Amino acid sequence: MPTISLPDESAMLRRDFIYGVATSSFQIEGAIDTRIPCIWDTFCAQPNTIADNTNGDVACEHVKLWQQDVEMIAGLGVDAYRLSIAWGRVMNEDGSVNKQGLAFYQNLTAALNAKGIKVFVTLYHWDLPQYLEDQGGWLNRDTAHAFAQYADAVSKALGEDVYSYATLNEPFCSAYLGYEEGIHAPGKVGQAYGRQAAHHLLLAHGLAMKVLRKNVPNSMCGIVLNFSTAYSATDSQEDIDAARMGDEYHNHWYIQPLLEGTYPNVMAQISADAQPHIAQGDMDIIAQKNDFIGVNYYTRAVYKSDGQGWFEQVPPYGEDLTAMGWEIVPLAFTKLLVELHERYDLPPMYITENGAAFDDHLVDGEVVDKPRIDYFNSHLRAVNSAIEQGVDIRGYFAWSLMDNFEWALGYSKRFGIVYVDYASQKRTLKHSALAYKALLNNRLY
Repeated sequence: MPTISLPDESAMLRRDFIYGVATSSFQIEGAIDTRIPCIWDTFCAQPNTIADNTNGDVACEHVKLWQQDVEMIAGLGVDAYRLSIAWGRVMNEDGSVNKQGLAFYQNLTAALNAKGIKVFVTLYHWDLPQYLEDQGGWLNRDTAHAFAQYADAVSKALGEDVYSYATLNEPFCSAYLGYEEGIHAPGKVGQAYGRQAAHHLLLAHGLAMKVLRKNVPNSMCGIVLNFSTAYSATDSQEDIDAARMGDEYHNHWYIQPLLEGTYPNVMAQISADAQPHIAQGDMDIIAQKNDFIGVNYYTRAVYKSDGQGWFEQVPPYGEDLTAMGWEIVPLAFTKLLVELHERYDLPPMYITENGAAFDDHLVDGEVVDKPRIDYFNSHLRAVNSAIEQGVDIRGYFAWSLMDNFEWALGYSKRFGIVYVDYASQKRTLKHSALAYKALLNNRLY
């Protein structure tokens, strides 16, 4: 069986480097009957939104099967498990706490801690309660304050039994895919929508960080951002400028306000009516000190000029693509991490998601997923290279623990290191899970 390996002297082989697996609530939990509806429930019910016309009503039945899932996670030998809380499972529409929903996460946290597994909680992984969307969602400034109240309730309930709290997962996806391009829930389309949603998401982060500092001063608190390393299609100045604009618009729009309290220069290149409304004091709230920044990386982005002073993305091509049609470019991962390190005064970073979807098949009780093992092998080495160049990276989480609901693509794509038979809900460790486990068990010091 192919293996995952690192150089013998790698800092990533030290026991204080945290390895984990990651999931999100809507993608695995199911149990729709024990929470209030969210924007993804509504989105899935609309025609032509989900590739296979499925939804998250059942998903991987994690709410029902959580105890066996904890045993499975512990059996992998990981140090940590990154999960997200379903806002609508723990909060009622009137703002009161759903004690049954909170108890689920309290029991899950206790069971993980009992196994010596650090709990990394993400408070928002895209499943905004529908009643808040009905009031404007992330276009409504009040949603940021509602998020802070939700963060207050969760952090008081789970406390410092949670090793790490992240406020948001990938605000780019929530804002750009959900409110600007309309391919994710809630399906709104418009640049002004996307930019305003992004601002309110970042404001929500800042407000929640203040709450977390008060409630859980000894837990590690921060945010998770996704990045696609920007490349220019050619060496022409027009394409180089396009790549810079694409990088600022899709990557730095989210990290620069956090660390420097300002939006990138590309904001001046969009029309005034598409720029977000920023109230006095907002940028100071957004720029709260973070204990860490989570980095989610899957692939690079190639840009060219659209001929009108703006950028457009060049679709990937060639044979070295994942089932998502994404390029496999580990060198771009190192480039991203080193460039972030050189550009910003960063807190410690964790790779909070990294992985790949392939066309997996269960044959005679096994899933032979060598391409995924190769992906992990090359990308872990890319992280190691960044560390050798001085980047402070403290941990790595494989995405995903198990196959799950892949948003607008439904169940048609499999990212898991564990295969899920959705009809029977049987979990089967893929060869990649066995290779990952072997790496973790063979750490030397």
